[in-house]
Amino acid sequence: MEHQKNFDKDPKEKEFVEKLVTLNRTSKTVKGGRRMAFAALTVVGDQKGRVGYGLGKANDVSEAIKKSIDKAKRNLVVVPLKNGTLPHEMIGKYKSSEVLIKPACSGTGIIAGGTVRAIMEAAGATDIQSKSLGSSSAVNVVRATFDAISKLMNAKKVAANRGKTLDELWG
Repeated sequence: MEHQKNFDKDPKEKEFVEKLVTLNRTSKTVKGGRRMAFAALTVVGDQKGRVGYGLGKANDVSEAIKKSIDKAKRNLVVVPLKNGTLPHEMIGKYKSSEVLIKPACSGTGIIAGGTVRAIMEAAGATDIQSKSLGSSSAVNVVRATFDAISKLMNAKKVAANRGKTLDELWG
């Protein structure tokens, strides 16, 4: 019976793609020497438009990664993708980091730096252009990217805000 529970849990774990963005090691000097601690930044997504990020800290690498993945699964947002790209371009800001994300035509691929690329691959985007402006701190770039994603609007949302139907909006 115990074995069956593990089978039930495995498919749910596999529905998300997990990507480690950065692993940071810090040290604290104590009387006996240096004490190491680790901070892991991960991105998880189902490659169908849902993506989240998490930052986990622990004294052990695997524990830090596990914590960050758990936090990422709790903080999922929906990316309004259409045919593998974004509906419009957007700039996201967090502190001194700015991220510009733009839609791209089919076949372009993901043109982005490592942190933005990890987010877009986890979200399931296939064609996107991106430019990271300002600070290149991985945590701030990820937060700026999520700021940009949260500001994106799909066609249904725009039509509803204007009080029109989709057919009236597109003519």
